[in-house]
Amino acid sequence: MKEFYIGLMSGTSADGLDAALVCFDNNAIKLQTTLFVPYPDTLRDQVLDMAHGHNDTLHDVYQLDLKLGQFYADACQQLLHKAQLSAVSIKAIGSHGQTVRHCPNEALPFTAQLGDPNTLSQQTGITTVADFRRRDLAAGGQGAPLAPAFHAHTLHSPNENRVILNIGGMANITVLNRDKTIPVVGFDTGPGNVLLDYWYAQHQQGRYDANGAWGAKREVNQGLLENLLADGYFQQPLPKSTGREHFNPEWLKQRLTDSDLTPAEVQATLCQLSADSIGNAIQKYASETERVLVCGGGVHNTNLIQRLQQKLPEMNVESTAREGLDPDWVEAILFAWLAKRTLEGKTGNLPSVTGAQKAVILGAIYPA
Repeated sequence: MKEFYIGLMSGTSADGLDAALVCFDNNAIKLQTTLFVPYPDTLRDQVLDMAHGHNDTLHDVYQLDLKLGQFYADACQQLLHKAQLSAVSIKAIGSHGQTVRHCPNEALPFTAQLGDPNTLSQQTGITTVADFRRRDLAAGGQGAPLAPAFHAHTLHSPNENRVILNIGGMANITVLNRDKTIPVVGFDTGPGNVLLDYWYAQHQQGRYDANGAWGAKREVNQGLLENLLADGYFQQPLPKSTGREHFNPEWLKQRLTDSDLTPAEVQATLCQLSADSIGNAIQKYASETERVLVCGGGVHNTNLIQRLQQKLPEMNVESTAREGLDPDWVEAILFAWLAKRTLEGKTGNLPSVTGAQKAVILGAIYPA
């Protein structure tokens, strides 16, 4: 029987909201309609300020929570209009929310995603599933990454060893051995686009380096690269996850000790940092990989993908489009899938990935 779900995702890049209408028909998953709604500059500034520890009084937090909930509800209405469907056609919305803090290594670990699901459910008239990460934390996990369970469900191959690489603000990998009895491994490798986007916005017009063209114009500075790669996170054992709390503008400024570098040289080096940190992680934990399937916004950074392929010459680095999954919408589909699993009483995390004590049902349900 066909069921329609909406998946909502806004990642650490905080550029806007991905909304995907997904049809589940027995074992088939079909992306029906998509919509990207960019955050207005003022809203994005508020998100980034809070993510970097500014303007985060209790009043500020709940105001932004409500603003994002309203924004998500409006986006769902736009998506339904585009798809020519009514709210009664939708089984549920799976909403990741906007991460503004992720601190899984505190004495009392926590993660915070905003986008009030009460507002979302009330204004759309659609049952909403949200707050997916904290149950995994409660079970002793990192709360991230959650995508590996979906990757294993949709992209495992009995014929080859694969890594699924998502390059968003942060980058994360899922290691899928052709032998299904071998547990899935997954973790955040470090920065994906977050530092590249920040540096580009500081020195050029726009939010991101289209195709990585600006960073491709200059040579990598090896001294700076070695300094960046010396960060302890890259050697940290599994399980692990990270975010803007660690890799942020201040982190970069503290390591920019060579004033003679041009901005374009820094950009080239930051691109190599992403490529090397991803490639090093794959070589360490998945050296027998035959194919790396890439999704997320970073798939469009030609410079980054070329550097990654050079780093991994014996592996095929390709888009998830090869397997019929649009690389721009994998994570939005993921949260539609997780919402479905929650309503069906099925677990959504992988303890081998997050370090949780057991697999648990993720998320809270907000009925229509």
